[in-house]
Amino acid sequence: MVSREGIIAVYIMASGRHGTLYIGVTSNLSRRVWEHREGLTPGFTRKYGCKRLVWYRSFELMTNAIQTEKTMKRWIRDWKINLIERENPHWDDLYGPWL
Repeated sequence: MVSREGIIAVYIMASGRHGTLYIGVTSNLSRRVWEHREGLTPGFTRKYGCKRLVWYRSFELMTNAIQTEKTMKRWIRDWKINLIERENPHWDDLYGPWL
């Protein structure tokens, strides 16, 4: 959903194809992905170079997005990779079309 703040979404960042994965939730997907790409916030994505947006799903309500993020963080790695490869088989960076 697009609001004044942006798109509410759960998203996956990757360091590369089959690399390190990070799952996050945000109320402004474009801004948050840009922050990850620029390494503006110390933490996991900066430490492991997760700069490629490889998957996202938008939501109407932040509460639903948060619940989905919590569920996905408990998934085994293979499930996360399968989700990415079903919708983005080449692990393309999905951030580009937003500019």
